[in-house]
Amino acid sequence: MSKPYARMSSVALEKLRMTGHGRAIAVLTSGGDAQGMNAAVRAVTRMGIVVGAKIYLVHEGYQGLVDGGENIKLAHWHSVTNIIQLGGTVIGSARCKAFTTRDGRLAAAFNLVKRGIANLCVCGGDGSLTGANIFRSEWSGLLAELVEKGRITDATAKQYDHLNIVGLVGSIDNDFCGSDMTIGADSALHRIMEIVDAITTTAQSHQRAFVLEVMGRHCGYLALVSALASGADWLFIPEAPPEEGWEDRMCARLEQSRSKGSRLNIVIIAEGAIQATGEAISSTYVKDLIVKRLGYDTRVTVLGHVQRGGTPSAFDRVLSSRLGVEAVVALMEATPDTPACVIGLSGNQATRLPLMECVEMTKEVQKAMNEKRFNETIQLRGRSFENNFNIYKLLAHQKPAQDKSSYSMAILNVGAPAAGMNAAVRSAVRVGLAQGHRVYIVNDGFHGLANGQVSEVEWHGVAGWTGQGGSILGTKRTLPSTCMEGLVENLNKYNIQSLLVIGGFEAYEGVLELYEARGRYDELCIPMCIIPATISNNVPGTDFSLGADTAVNAAMSSCDKIKQSASGTKRRVFVVETMGGFCGYLATTTGIAVGADAAYIYEDPFNIHDLKTNVEHLTEKMKKDIQRGLVLRNEKCHEHYTTDFIHKLYSSEGRGIFDCRVNILGHLQQGGAPSPFDRNFGTKLGVKSVQWLSEKMVESFRQGRVFANAPETACVVGLNRKVLSFSPVTELKEQTDFQHRIPKTQWWLNHRLILKMLAKYQTNFDDYVTGEIEHVTRRSLSIDTGF
Repeated sequence: MSKPYARMSSVALEKLRMTGHGRAIAVLTSGGDAQGMNAAVRAVTRMGIVVGAKIYLVHEGYQGLVDGGENIKLAHWHSVTNIIQLGGTVIGSARCKAFTTRDGRLAAAFNLVKRGIANLCVCGGDGSLTGANIFRSEWSGLLAELVEKGRITDATAKQYDHLNIVGLVGSIDNDFCGSDMTIGADSALHRIMEIVDAITTTAQSHQRAFVLEVMGRHCGYLALVSALASGADWLFIPEAPPEEGWEDRMCARLEQSRSKGSRLNIVIIAEGAIQATGEAISSTYVKDLIVKRLGYDTRVTVLGHVQRGGTPSAFDRVLSSRLGVEAVVALMEATPDTPACVIGLSGNQATRLPLMECVEMTKEVQKAMNEKRFNETIQLRGRSFENNFNIYKLLAHQKPAQDKSSYSMAILNVGAPAAGMNAAVRSAVRVGLAQGHRVYIVNDGFHGLANGQVSEVEWHGVAGWTGQGGSILGTKRTLPSTCMEGLVENLNKYNIQSLLVIGGFEAYEGVLELYEARGRYDELCIPMCIIPATISNNVPGTDFSLGADTAVNAAMSSCDKIKQSASGTKRRVFVVETMGGFCGYLATTTGIAVGADAAYIYEDPFNIHDLKTNVEHLTEKMKKDIQRGLVLRNEKCHEHYTTDFIHKLYSSEGRGIFDCRVNILGHLQQGGAPSPFDRNFGTKLGVKSVQWLSEKMVESFRQGRVFANAPETACVVGLNRKVLSFSPVTELKEQTDFQHRIPKTQWWLNHRLILKMLAKYQTNFDDYVTGEIEHVTRRSLSIDTGF
């Protein structure tokens, strides 16, 4: 297991800055392209320059390394300006046969040593990273051969006697063992969901069935997550071939769905889908089967390379930036004795994974699949994959229970709308019905509960909710204290025995009020659970709230367009105001995703001197070859330094050098279809919270009724690192700043360093958290909780 995270002291940073001097790093992208590779190249280049190293960009992957010449170019700070939002890889990638031969690697070693390069950062899949490791293990032999042939001197060979390598995994398939996510996977899911949403509307118009084929020759991650996020009727993935007789069961399922009122069917198939015997299952075969057996109008859509294209999602841009920075730190700290590592993601922390352990485990998965040990294959993919698969089966294969339980629950939305709320309601309703409970939905939050806006819901009452933005149930900010009598009366009238509240800070405050009123009202002695859902990401007890990912993507997309609008004009700085209340998560994360020059937030206090420094920084930048600047301001970051004040300050100080414009993003951050992350997160939280509520109702059933008054029966369900936990609302009081409606400690604040450093500010690295080494073995995969 990993050790506690180590903060980097300023002494260590100075040492790191010194270690870069006189050293050179080459960075290349190899294998299939993935969205986010450019953000990684940008981060490696800029962090490398910060630590004083020379950075070389290798064009056309390993082919460029072998060919040398103009393919290996020295990079400057501005070499990677304005590439963070581009898909693909600007330095090119190519499959390279030559590098698989010793002669090819000899040429590559010569091209590196000639330029004084002994550090290599490779962004690619497991094949590319295995190639890098072979290169590293042969390095001293290759140099000896170059000395022997008289191509380099003995002194040169001694000076560069060891090659350090670090890997970043760029793969849309998310098929690399050890890392929760690979660069490009989230963006590929965005492309898939955009298409699923578009197809859903046309399929409903004509009552059609659609068979969607997604990429994943050996890994079903994209198919699985998109099936979970779209509520697909049937799924084919290579890791879990369907059992014999699946044709009958699939057709029965599609028919049953239609008979319950659905106007469409969606079947998702990974390109590598197989029968249990090993033969391929093609999308055409599935289509023909549906037409022949059911007579439905059925179409096939093969998504193909669309999934690799387009702009990277916010998640991929931030992930690549963080991993790129850590890759440089790892290279600077590497010694001849440290094993080659890959920078991966564990929960929300960057970690260092021994490269060959990851590659070996990734090969084990393929081996298990080839030998038809399919249960083991799913386990080797990691706990998150297994959890996704189990939840998909639970929701897709289950039906309302035949036998009714004696329990009931009510579901409501509180606060402002957030994308993903509807996905959470859908899965919660269906799991509740599958367990035999009576499930009520409440319109307009606590206010609606007090007014009796309560109705019982059936299985198909929530069909198609997953991809819908906003809150279908309707939501209000009203707190229970304003309508307690009516609320208690309706809990009694409908005999509601548990509450699921989906919402933001008001949901937390509301349940806290209900908990504290338990002494006065027996009706409130029922299990209560809060699913955090707010674009501000300010609910205590969780690292992520539903809706925050969608909001960051919406803000990022607007900033991309704003930046683009300046490309034809004279020098211009944009001041963009984001939402978030007092919480700076939205401004900071969007800032990293768009490469902002600054992001002003309440949690990172600033004064007039800081503003002056920022203006001077931008003035210097504008005098050179950069035409635009982007400054983000969280809506409540400072009482007096308003958006208007900052705009006027920048306009006045920048006169003659740049002009300044203001954009207030406003409610567009709350709108739009939920991102794949929010659909999945909502779906999973809905399932887990209802399972928890059911458990608590059974535990607290006594003398013919549910009576729950212990602190642990009123909780926030949250994701902390990657452990799902239920935290009592009373315990979270200590950790909450109620005046500013934010948790007292927030994990994402150390991302601020990356934002500042990549914008070329002199930053103090005291708070930089270096990645710890985490081993990747069968045991580590088995004890990892995943999510």
